[in-house]
Amino acid sequence: MIRRKVKGVLAVLLASAVLAGCGKQPGGSESAVGSGTEDASSYVQTLSPSGETTESATGDTAKGSDAVTGSDTEVAEVPVLKDAVMDIMGCRIGCAATEMELNDEKVWEIITTHFNAITFGNELKPDAMVGYSVGVCPGTEEAELNGETIIVPRLDYSRAERMLDKIYDWNAAHPEDKIMVKGHVLVWHAQTPEWFFHEEYDKTKPYVDKDTMNKRLEWYIRTMLTHFTGEDSKYKDLFYGWDVVNEACSDNPSRVYRSDAENPGESLSEDRHGSNSSWWHVYQSNEYIINAFIYANKYAPADLELYYNDYNECVSSKVMHIVELLTEIKSREGEPGVGTRITAMGMQGHYSMESPQFVDVEWAIKRYAEVVGTVQISEFDMKASQSYDGSDEAKEKEYIAQKGRYRMLYNTMHKLNQEEDINISSITFWGTVDHYSWLQSSSNVGGGSTSNLPQCPLLFDDKYQEKPAFYAFTSIGFN
Repeated sequence: MIRRKVKGVLAVLLASAVLAGCGKQPGGSESAVGSGTEDASSYVQTLSPSGETTESATGDTAKGSDAVTGSDTEVAEVPVLKDAVMDIMGCRIGCAATEMELNDEKVWEIITTHFNAITFGNELKPDAMVGYSVGVCPGTEEAELNGETIIVPRLDYSRAERMLDKIYDWNAAHPEDKIMVKGHVLVWHAQTPEWFFHEEYDKTKPYVDKDTMNKRLEWYIRTMLTHFTGEDSKYKDLFYGWDVVNEACSDNPSRVYRSDAENPGESLSEDRHGSNSSWWHVYQSNEYIINAFIYANKYAPADLELYYNDYNECVSSKVMHIVELLTEIKSREGEPGVGTRITAMGMQGHYSMESPQFVDVEWAIKRYAEVVGTVQISEFDMKASQSYDGSDEAKEKEYIAQKGRYRMLYNTMHKLNQEEDINISSITFWGTVDHYSWLQSSSNVGGGSTSNLPQCPLLFDDKYQEKPAFYAFTSIGFN
């Protein structure tokens, strides 16, 4: 364990979440707490009255001298989440954060204490890379691609780089306590500006043909992976993986892939889409998905993990759609520049207190593992019960029920991770503290909140304190 000073009361506020790089211990053996009954009390930080944290391996309540009265006072111990999860699951645990959240020092304290992986909530998505200029292209420039000069939009790396610089500096100062980054996301229908698919990057003009779109797709993937993970990149050692394609399968049981008419009430002329796919409109097939994995394999370092990521991933019809896609991607694997490469399936894990059933989660994990071997929970959170109104009385009841549901899901993951052909490589929560959660406002993006009901989906509350659900991940079993 690493001793670290934590500012004031923040040592008592501990955090939550998982990411890639996890998995079984070498040789597939169970972890030290693999018996299913022990807690993780050997990994504990204690806040002394002076504000300095010390570590205890006893699991007992620590005592310290009250700085004001001189009397002995009991001090609560809080497990370090990343150490407990590594001990139990053998995998990373991560969280998502936007630039605003990363600049909240209380959130940063939680992240650096409890997580060893992070996914940027928005800042590596295509719309962020063009400076959120979604209505019109921000300008163009020339680029060389396979011996040809093409015209491409100008990219803006500044938001992502500010966040990466903060993590880079942390890692340099704490080489044994690093935070790794997952890139999210290269290809997605929802936050790619509509103009990207049109002639002269002008959405009032016709759509480009597939050949032109393939050039734009390869250029974008090459540019992103080279800039952030290339040999000459300052950030090359920060990334452990990248979501190549996000949410390309349909929720409609009658078709495998998300189409350009997924939601008939949504116009393709909108600047950004919640449901409909302009990728599909150009290709009318899954060719763009396959090509994205071919290009990612061509330009990504060999040790950079590559993922497909999706939501509603435990609904039986959609499981079959995703399995069909994963099987095709896997069947086309080959050398860089020739074939695809896929490392894991990202199960987003945007669940609720009512669904999915545990048996459906277990079945889905098994099906995906049959194809790609490795699974990760990539955007974990929990929508509140339908009766939850945010009152203090309801909150107390909800917190306990939420802990139980998270506990059952974690037990399910732990059980499956012991099986020889299943590897759960990471768990990532989609946020840290409740009030920053994307579920606090309604969204037409998959997995979002369809109402404005109060939500408490994460492991830390609005006061940056760990909730009962936090302790669902620091031990295994039913305590």
